[in-house]
Formats: sequence, C-alpha cells, structure tokens
Amino acid sequence: MTTETAGQPLRDALGLLKDRERVAERLLESSAKHSFDPDTELDWDAPLDEGKWFWPPELLSLYGTPMWRRMPEEQRLELSRHEAASLASLGIWFEIILMQLLVRHVYDKPVGSAHVRYALTEIADECRHSQMFARMIEKSGAPTYPVSGLHHNLARVLKSVSTTPGSFACTLLGEEILDYMQRLTFPDDRVQTIVRGVTRIHVVEEARHVRYAREELRRQMVTCPRWEAGLTRLSSGEAARVFSLAFVNPAVYTNVGLDHREAVAQVRASGHRREVMQAGAKRLTDFLDEIGVLRGLGRRLWQSSGLLAR
Repeated sequence: MTTETAGQPLRDALGLLKDRERVAERLLESSAKHSFDPDTELDWDAPLDEGKWFWPPELLSLYGTPMWRRMPEEQRLELSRHEAASLASLGIWFEIILMQLLVRHVYDKPVGSAHVRYALTEIADECRHSQMFARMIEKSGAPTYPVSGLHHNLARVLKSVSTTPGSFACTLLGEEILDYMQRLTFPDDRVQTIVRGVTRIHVVEEARHVRYAREELRRQMVTCPRWEAGLTRLSSGEAARVFSLAFVNPAVYTNVGLDHREAVAQVRASGHRREVMQAGAKRLTDFLDEIGVLRGLGRRLWQSSGLLAR
C-alpha cells in the first residue's frame, strides 16, 4: 500500500513510501506487545556489581589515548561511571526536546488517526525512558551532567521553530548514535547489570521510534517545498555539530581527577574515538545521503562534526 498525492504514489530514492496509517498501525501493534515499565522490569534494589564497567571501555571517549594508557584501572572504571551518567543526562535532555517536537508535529493532525496515536505512544515511551535514565544516574551515584547553557538555549530555539523535516532529521541524529552504542552495551557481561537492563529496554522500544521518524522524514523530504529541504540540510548539519560537542561533558574528566582541557584535546585527536562516532552514525548518514539530506553546506557541516568521513 502506498501513500498517494493527486493520484500518484509517493516515491523517493529508496522506492515507494508506505502508507502513513499502515506504518503507524503496525508500530502500535508492536508497542502493545513489546513495551516495558522500567520501575517493575528492572531490579533497582539490587547492589551494583563489584568491579564492573558502567559502559563498555572501547566506547569510552578516552579509550586508546595517551591519557587512557596512564590511567589505573580504578580510574578507568570511575570514568565509565561518570561518562554513563553524562550520556544518560544527554539522553534526557534530548528526549525532552523530542517530546516537544512530536507534540508540535501532531498538533494540527487528525486526533483519531493511527499516526497521531502512535506519536502519543512514543511520547509516553520517552517519558518512561527519561525517568529510567534519571533513576540509573541516581543508582550509579554519579551526578547529572546538564549540557552547556549555549547548547541548552540553542535547543530552546530548535524546538520552537524547527520545520517538520528538520525535526525528524534531528530526532534520528539523537536516536541512532546512542542506539548503536546501546546495542553493544546490553549484551556485554562486563557491564553493570542495571545498565545492561536499561539499554536493553531502550533498544527494543527505540527501534519503533527510528522506524516512525525515518518513514516520516522520507515523506517530508518528498513533499516539502525546496526552501524547507534546503533548511533541513543546514539545520541537521548544525545539529550534528552541536551534538558531537555535547556528547561528553568536560566536567566528567574533572570529576575523575583529570585535566579536562588535556582530556578534551586528546579525545578530539583520537582516531579510535572518531571511528566509534562515525560507526555509530554510519547507518544514519547512509540513509540521509540516499534521501538527499547530505548535500552542499549541510554535508560539510556533518563532516566538520566528525560524524561523517570527509
């Protein structure tokens, strides 16, 4: 079944688009079968596992750097605790933005449609995820790590003025890189049990969110005016630049006894870190390239972010 406009099916470089309502109905069916309540699904009262990581070491920002090689194992484990809290804090910030973007998206759409009902279901998912991440931070004993004031206020502008295709492009940026890392985390028995449980829930439920955003972004890029497609290319490239900078809070390094300026410099110079981030973004950047988002100045902004190889 395809979506039609003026009697013609919608098509992009990936082929015919599926009917919006049919996609939403299938996602609603999946949500009914595979949704979780983190408060009851996870054992929050169990003690932390002695000597285990809070994030796979290979995914930590300093892994393989000269600073990493000088750090004792205890300090490396402490870095993983704080970096996991930083990523969870980033996730909460991003999901609050996403919830507002979804509310704006459905505000003028038929409230009885499956498309709107799924958006509301996703908002409910994101509420649970944000609470789950906050509870994980508290369980770890690490502090929360808010983004910088500049990035906080840039996001305030984004969530207020973003056009629809730009909103879904930014949604995928935040979802797919973290999803890549979490897919490597939840099966890793070196990692804390509670962290593995949190990432497992998030991966299962986030797969539906990615599907919804991808289908809608394809539709929007086919139907939006030329100026809006151009703005989407620019805004997603700028969002990639900001997201890559916000991915690890420099205060993490200070709190584990490291010189944060030296740490940030070594992370930026790290070939391993660049490979991890580009691997995390590759599925997304391949998709965005195919549907025409990675063009012109927007593509150069993605490259400057380090998430797309030059």
